[in-house]
Amino acid sequence: MKKISSLSDLGLHSDVSHSFFFKPINSTTASSSSSTLLPSSSVAAPRTTKITVVGVGNVGMAIAQTILTQDLCDALSLLDANPDKLRGEMLDLQHAAAFLPRTKILSSSSDYSITAHSDLCIVTAGARQLVGESRLNLVQRNVEMFKNIVPQLARWSPDALLLVVSNPVDVLTYVAWKLSGFPAARVIGSGTNLDSSRFRFLLADHLEVNAQDVQAYMVGEHGDSSVALWSSITVAGVPVLSSLEKNQIAYEEEALERIRKAVVESAYEVIRLKGYTSWAIGYSAASLARTLLRDQRSIHPVSLLARGFYGIPDDKEVFLSLPAQLGRGGVLGVTNVHLTEEEARCLQQSADTLWEIQQQLGL
Repeated sequence: MKKISSLSDLGLHSDVSHSFFFKPINSTTASSSSSTLLPSSSVAAPRTTKITVVGVGNVGMAIAQTILTQDLCDALSLLDANPDKLRGEMLDLQHAAAFLPRTKILSSSSDYSITAHSDLCIVTAGARQLVGESRLNLVQRNVEMFKNIVPQLARWSPDALLLVVSNPVDVLTYVAWKLSGFPAARVIGSGTNLDSSRFRFLLADHLEVNAQDVQAYMVGEHGDSSVALWSSITVAGVPVLSSLEKNQIAYEEEALERIRKAVVESAYEVIRLKGYTSWAIGYSAASLARTLLRDQRSIHPVSLLARGFYGIPDDKEVFLSLPAQLGRGGVLGVTNVHLTEEEARCLQQSADTLWEIQQQLGL
């Protein structure tokens, strides 16, 4: 079947266009009663926001759909190595145009010029782990994939922010930083932003409060070894652990660890039930996009260059999640959260693990 790109391909006369329905306005005519108007040549074109999503799998499309429904950009570029799936996903989104804010959607399987002048590039593409495959081998395959993606994004959008969602996200955020040549502040991984949301949900559900009234962070390496910062958790501004101690309510460290594991395993439960996770990471990435592009300066636990923070040596260029203030410039600062000795030890252990992997990548 012939691909249809416009109604002209179907025989609609070229005279039936925008000008057929709308009479143009002379935008250069100034008011005769005003002498203070700027000359027409100084009127700037409207500022547009452009986002690129690389990879249109379940996660990539959940992110794209959430970005569109939340009206976060004026142009959305989609890239994927599978041209048929890519075109199908693009058409499916375009057919919803009547129900969405006006956004121009572009797609290509190989032409990165469609990503030019992006404000934010989100990378979700990644190789799946094979049965019996080592973690290092999976990382190496993803590094090769990133070598074909990241330099092209950097070439066409040298001033963009780069958000990595692909797993293992911490190591691949480091890889993206190295390959892009961008300042570290402009390269961010989705990290434990979603883990922290799951953490807040479980606490809020048990306490019967809104999750937005719970401040709780998971930090460190995204995944099984993530660190729950119990010492800094608050509900409606009330510190949880210190309040329990003040009211002489006993709790066990083992119980806290079981809750942390429940947060980690909640993702595996979703995968077991539906085969993959998508919607939660879609909302997580869209939340990060909103904070970054609208300069909201909100705090998110994201994967960032962590050297020099919380006892991580300056010579270890590791990316792992810490609560950070985000804005239009990327990472604006890292929050000074108090860590217990055990939390700091676990965080530094995550850094050591990631550093060991990174040293084998040859970047």
